[in-house]
Amino acid sequence: MTRRFPALFLTALLSLGLPTTGQAQTAPPPVPSPAPPPLQQTLSEVQEQAAPLTLSSVLTLLRGSPGWQSADLTYRAAQLALDSARTRAGLSLSVGADSSVVKVPWDTGEWQGSATLNLGASLSVLPWSPAREAVRSAERALAAAAVDLRNSRATLTIQATQAFAGARSAVTGLAGAEAQLALSTRLRAVADEQRAQNLITVEAVLERQAALESAQAARDQAARGVTLAAAQLTRVLGRPLALPTDPGRVGGLPNLTPSGDLDTLLARALKARPEIARAEVSLADAQAALAAAQRSARLPDLTAGIRAGQLSDGQGGSGKVVSGSLNSKTGVLGVQASVPLKDTGEIPGGIALSLSGTYTLLGGAGAGELAQAVLGVQQAQLGLNTARQGVELDVRTRLSGYQDELGGLTSLGTALTRAQTALDSARARVDAGLATPLDVAQAELAVTQAQNAVEAQGAAVELAALQLLQATGELDPVLLGQLPVLPTPTAPPADVQPTPAPLPTTPSIPESTPPTDVPGGQP
Repeated sequence: MTRRFPALFLTALLSLGLPTTGQAQTAPPPVPSPAPPPLQQTLSEVQEQAAPLTLSSVLTLLRGSPGWQSADLTYRAAQLALDSARTRAGLSLSVGADSSVVKVPWDTGEWQGSATLNLGASLSVLPWSPAREAVRSAERALAAAAVDLRNSRATLTIQATQAFAGARSAVTGLAGAEAQLALSTRLRAVADEQRAQNLITVEAVLERQAALESAQAARDQAARGVTLAAAQLTRVLGRPLALPTDPGRVGGLPNLTPSGDLDTLLARALKARPEIARAEVSLADAQAALAAAQRSARLPDLTAGIRAGQLSDGQGGSGKVVSGSLNSKTGVLGVQASVPLKDTGEIPGGIALSLSGTYTLLGGAGAGELAQAVLGVQQAQLGLNTARQGVELDVRTRLSGYQDELGGLTSLGTALTRAQTALDSARARVDAGLATPLDVAQAELAVTQAQNAVEAQGAAVELAALQLLQATGELDPVLLGQLPVLPTPTAPPADVQPTPAPLPTTPSIPESTPPTDVPGGQP
C-alpha cells in the first residue's frame, strides 16, 4: 500500500496537467486570488419565482400582442370595406319635399302656394354597374386580406418561436456558464493548494486565474444574454415576461417536419402566398377596368324613362306622379313618386315615355382610358410573374437552409456520444485510482456542453422547418387559430372579356378552403 501511494499521487498530478516537484521552480509567494464569486446567481427575485415557460404559453400570449391585433384590424377593415360596397350597391331609399309660391300675373295675380312630397328609390341592376363592380373588387380584396392575415399570423408565430428559442438558449447558456465557473473556481482553489506545497509554478497559477476570470466574464455575458432574450420576448408579445433560470423549466420546440418534394412545395406556395394573392387581385382589378373601358368606348350613354299619373293641369302644375329611369352605363334603376300635399283639383291622368342617348364621335378620353387599361393589365400580369418568381426563390432558399441545418445534427450527435464515452472512461479511471474527481467534473461539463450544442442545433432545425412551412403556406393552422369565414364572391359580368393579357394559370385561393393539417401537430 505504501508503494502504491506515490504512484497514485503522481498519476493524479499528470491527469491534471500539473508539473511534478522536480519541475517546480522557486518563485516569490503566490499571487493572492480574489474571492470566488457565488456559483449560483439569479438575475432578479422575479425571475427566481418565474413560472415555467413553454411555447404554448408564449403563443397564447401572442394572441393579445399588438402585431396580432393589428393584423386582425387590417382584415376587419377589408370586411368593413366590403360591407360598405354592398350597401352602396343595394337598395337606396330617400325622401324629400318641394315647395313654391307663384303669383301670375305680377300686378293683378294672387299668390298661389304648392308643396310636394317626393319619395325615391334606386338600385344597381345591371351587372356591369360601377357599384356592383366595386362589390366584386372588395370581395377580391377581402380574399387577399384573408391570405395576408394568415401570413401575418404565421410571421408573428415564427417571431415568437424564434424569441422563445433564443430565451431557451440563453437560459441554457447561463446554466452552462455557471457550471464552467464552478469548475474553474475549484481548479483555482486546487492550484492555490498545490502552489503552497511548491508543486506548480506561478505561471500555472496565473493560467488558472485567467481561466477563472474568463469563466466569470462568460457567466456575466450569459446573464446579459438572458436579459436581452427576455426583452426580445417582451417586444414580440407586447408585455413583460420573466424567464426562469432553471433550463428544466423551459419547454422545447415542436417537431414539425415539412412534407413533399420541391415541386409539391412550390405548387403549395403558389396557391397560399400573400404575394401571389395580391398580384392576382391586382390583375383581376386591371382586367375589370379594361372591360369597363371597352364597354364605355363601345356603348352609348342611354337613359330610358317613364312617367305616369296626373302629369299636367295645363298651367305647369302636376298631381300625383310616379316616374322611373334606367341608365345603361351606370346600371342604376331609379323610381320616384311625387304626391302634392294639397288638393290640386281634377287633373287628367296620362303616361309619358322618354329615351335619350349620347355617343362621343370626336374627342373624349375613351381612347386614352382604353390604352391605359391595356397597360394596366400588362403591368399586373408582369407583377404576377415577378411574384411567382420571388416565391419560388424563397421556397428554394428555405428548403436549402432546412437541409443544411438538418445535416449538422449528425456530427453533433457523434460528438455527444464521444463526450459520454469519455465520461464513462473518466469514472472508470477514478474507480481504478488512476484519475481524480476533477477529471470526472470536466468530463461531465463536456457532456453538458455537447448536449447543449445538440439541443441548439435541433432548435435551429425546427426554426428552419417553421420558416419553410411559412414559405409554402403550410404552417400548422392550430398554431394560428381559425380564420373568419370568407364571403363567396359574386360572379363578374360575362358580356365583355378582356383580351390583351391571358388569365393567370394558377387559380386563386378558394375562400372556403379548410385549413390543411401539417405533420408535427400542436406544440
